[in-house]
Amino acid sequence: MPVPAFDSPADAIRAWVDGWVVSRGAADPVPQPWGLTVDVGLPHHATRHVLTDADEATVRKLAEAYGAPAVALKVFLEPETVAPWLGPEWVSDGPGWLMTTPLAGRPGRETPAAPDGYALKSWRRGGVTRVLVVAPDGGFAARGQVAPTGGTAVVDQVETAPAHRRKGLGALVMSVLHEAAYAQGATVGILGATTDGRGLYESLGWQECAPLVGVTYRAA
Repeated sequence: MPVPAFDSPADAIRAWVDGWVVSRGAADPVPQPWGLTVDVGLPHHATRHVLTDADEATVRKLAEAYGAPAVALKVFLEPETVAPWLGPEWVSDGPGWLMTTPLAGRPGRETPAAPDGYALKSWRRGGVTRVLVVAPDGGFAARGQVAPTGGTAVVDQVETAPAHRRKGLGALVMSVLHEAAYAQGATVGILGATTDGRGLYESLGWQECAPLVGVTYRAA
């Protein structure tokens, strides 16, 4: 299945940012000559600067200008490329990938059932659909959310508790999010994947659009 086309990598990144701010309730992105700035407003994640067109000079300049606690840079290059441009106070969250997939309705296909003893719950607020899987003991098992913004939808915060992995819960959450986004008019899904999540997404037909690394300023 081909990767959904964007006119440019910057368009794919902008679609991801637009959906991410809706998903997280962050401030509207502010355009910059090199990309976008988003105020998140959390103690551990105050502001993120997303570079849609990064090179060594730009990364070094922004690292010097924005070096403050809880400030993050998102760069769409390989971690090993970016690391030599930054000082030790900029801590990487490891390799990541921007991934996309076509979204389509699946007539006649029912949402997979939760495993015996597990309960599947979902709700929508502010256009964001959230999915929760509750464990047999009533505790947390898995979750995820999706934020459609027009023709694209950003899947976000997909997580399965370690004790409940290998039971299909991640695929179950993704299936519900897929259908919810399509029902709201989205035809392309986009997400930022970590090493832990990439295997799940690839198994469901998602494909890499660009490498992605995030670094956060954490002064000693």
